[in-house]
Amino acid sequence: MKRFFSYLYILLLVMNMGCKATAQALTTHQVKRGETLSSIARMYNVTPEDILRYNRELSSADTLQPNTMLVVPSAAKPASTPADTTESRDREPIGFTSHRVRNDETLYAIASRYSVSEEELKRYNRSLYSEPLMKKMVLRVPRYKKSAQGDPMTDSGDLISYTVQPKETRWSIVNKHGISIDSLLALNPSLPETTNYLAVGQELMLPKIAGSTVEGQQVQLYDSYTVPPKKTLYSLSQEYGISGEEIVRLNPEIAERNGLKEGMVIRLPKRGVETGEINTDNYIFYEVKPKQTEYTITRSLGITWRELTRLNPELSRGLKAGMVIKLPKAKAVDLEVKNSLVLDKINLKDSIHVGHKPKLVFLLPFRLDKINLEDKESTINAIERSNAVKYSLGLYAGALVALDSIADLGVSVDVKTIDTQLSLDHVKSILRQERFNGVSAIIGPLDQKSLNEVAVQAAQYKVPVIAPISSDSEISLANVFFTIPADTILRGHMLGYMENVVADQNMIIIADENNNGASQQIIAKFPQAKIIEVKEEEKNISIDLEKLTEMLSEEVENWIFVESDNVQLVPGVTSILNSATSEKVRIRMFTTNKNKAFENDVISTTHLSNLKFTYPSAYRESGSNSFIKRYQDKWGSAPDRYAVRGFDITFDLLLKLAYKASLFDASEFVGVTEYSGNKFDYVKNPSSGYYNTAAYIMTYDSMYIKEVTP
Repeated sequence: MKRFFSYLYILLLVMNMGCKATAQALTTHQVKRGETLSSIARMYNVTPEDILRYNRELSSADTLQPNTMLVVPSAAKPASTPADTTESRDREPIGFTSHRVRNDETLYAIASRYSVSEEELKRYNRSLYSEPLMKKMVLRVPRYKKSAQGDPMTDSGDLISYTVQPKETRWSIVNKHGISIDSLLALNPSLPETTNYLAVGQELMLPKIAGSTVEGQQVQLYDSYTVPPKKTLYSLSQEYGISGEEIVRLNPEIAERNGLKEGMVIRLPKRGVETGEINTDNYIFYEVKPKQTEYTITRSLGITWRELTRLNPELSRGLKAGMVIKLPKAKAVDLEVKNSLVLDKINLKDSIHVGHKPKLVFLLPFRLDKINLEDKESTINAIERSNAVKYSLGLYAGALVALDSIADLGVSVDVKTIDTQLSLDHVKSILRQERFNGVSAIIGPLDQKSLNEVAVQAAQYKVPVIAPISSDSEISLANVFFTIPADTILRGHMLGYMENVVADQNMIIIADENNNGASQQIIAKFPQAKIIEVKEEEKNISIDLEKLTEMLSEEVENWIFVESDNVQLVPGVTSILNSATSEKVRIRMFTTNKNKAFENDVISTTHLSNLKFTYPSAYRESGSNSFIKRYQDKWGSAPDRYAVRGFDITFDLLLKLAYKASLFDASEFVGVTEYSGNKFDYVKNPSSGYYNTAAYIMTYDSMYIKEVTP
């Protein structure tokens, strides 16, 4: 034990010096329509071969797809966008469009939406030189003969206002309108990029459809079409059964560029698509990934190609990365689905982008204000007396191993560590000095009040906050990831497991008054269960032994739920059940909430093993793995559960940030992840945060605690 606290002392010294994991400096570039490998290389002053070296999935012969994210081996900034050049500042508008400013819109977002510069907006709205952008302000937006981006959907004259209907999602809307998620975000810059949530009645800007009306919102389905070599307007009109004039009207850039050009991406009506309502009641959705084939997609989705093309006729013209296709709602039983979107089984280690450089802030109570680091013995004693310091150092020790591990994968991480001193006033003082813009995530604080303060300020910068030991909050914290499954989640896992394995067992419930709710939930699942009344007297709490004896069966196994947090009742009941076990009477003990009363030192591990005590848990013993070895090599001691937790939380966070630069985005696409002793499956509540819904079922067996495989 002395050795354990000695390593914590060393860790305090390390923490006081700070740390940073480093790798080669890189940047990323999102491919725009019409860009080539050569044009991007020139933009960053590198060669195409340099880019190919860091993007091995590409070859020099490939045509770059819009929105593909490339890793570029350069710290240089790309050239200015066309909208900011001298030429664009001198151009004259051919007309103006009115734009009514919405809540949370910025001048940059509006300028990007209409492919103009911020300076051009100010030039024709001179009030913007002297006053800030305000909600409901009506701006004059200049229109030019030729769009710098060549995007036919940026002209507001081609847009309609669409009202979100009940049970519609972003996926169902883009599928119905034949556009991509990126296009939806470009047309609606006020939409948050950190969540897919849509509110019923919310207004969106969408491409105007031929023959549609704003009032009725009658929608014809469209598809994106990439013009192949030697394709003419006449042959295209014959293929789709519409006139050449109609194709040009839908795609005005054809006229601007003097005809149909190879590689041009245009909109064409989908053929033979069913017109039934597309919402989450009827369908789930899947986004096609790069390099997927008919074979791989049908195999992963468990559906035939014929069924897919019947639901999605546009597939007859081939798979394209970024397509959103619909699947029958019944397929959700066989697939992992989150927010109506089918999740791929992602290997995060194989999906990282080394160009992402996460920036983490740790806010933990190390109590450096109370510890004299110059005196090792007094420091060790101070650590031993404070649970907050032990928890913080354990979490941080594991986190440092995670930083080493992610650095080995080529990902650089900026780390800032701040001691909260376990003081709300000190946290408030920190928040007055710190600005979280550019921060990828904050881990901590531990106490709830400080967590609330940090989360509220971090939300202003759209920064996620990781709660290492919290499962919920009394207030709504939409940007917080609660890493500990709530008691209700654990109970749900336990009852779900029991429901799958129960047969003809004799089920009995022992629950005190404080746990009457748990008793009622068990009865709801298993109406045949019997209840033993708990006698709660002023100085004693017990059960009726005679009544228990009457209820026990000799014919079938007795499964007994013990639901209590009373440190007197649980040890007593455990001993009684163990003594009642015999060759004739077989008893197993369960609980839906293994709290501190079950960890009482007076409870015999032998008794628990005899009863095959089974319970839900957020944690499992880590056993022997690469993390344990790496931890022991670094710190000279075996990790406790807080060190395991610190590693798992941090490594999971960093892998997700290396996969998607935003943790909010990654959480939409990544399902269950599992590491040394913890697993994570975050489900978003739109208003109150992200909740970990993953858990283990554990049992005592032959003096060992083992995970039960469902």
